[in-house]
Amino acid sequence: MEKLFWTKGVFRSKLIISRSQEQIGQIEWKNMVSSDAVATLQGRRFLLSRDFFLSKLEIFDANNQSLLASIMINLFNPKSDVLINGKRFELEIKNFWQSRWAWKFNGEEIITYQSNELLTKDKGTIEIYIANCEELETLILLGLFVRNQLILFMLFILLVIMFALI
Repeated sequence: MEKLFWTKGVFRSKLIISRSQEQIGQIEWKNMVSSDAVATLQGRRFLLSRDFFLSKLEIFDANNQSLLASIMINLFNPKSDVLINGKRFELEIKNFWQSRWAWKFNGEEIITYQSNELLTKDKGTIEIYIANCEELETLILLGLFVRNQLILFMLFILLVIMFALI
């Protein structure tokens, strides 16, 4: 098992991915609520994009603009599927607070994520249980991108509730 760490301030537009103390990647949004981001992981560049209202998330190779993966997120269903290189991976949100989520392949967890902060969700871990998987970088980044978008949606719902109560 390999363990990575990620950090992102609540009102920041950059997420850092590290192995021990060494930064190995990042995701940077134009601003806190942007639907587009640029990412790097182990020297490889990616583009990430979200359709309006979170329904569709996409990741592209930044060098040739080719689509690597696209996933439809249903906020009321904790599981979503993505097809990458002909392989089906399942994303599962593991709790109501969205502080634990995982990628599965053939029913087995291959990547797990955990947010260590209850309210701010600004840092956490990524545990990788597979080796030599060509889809690994895409899955790691897509999992973190999904998480960020879900947090934004939760903040939006909280604002709606607050305004409804006023």
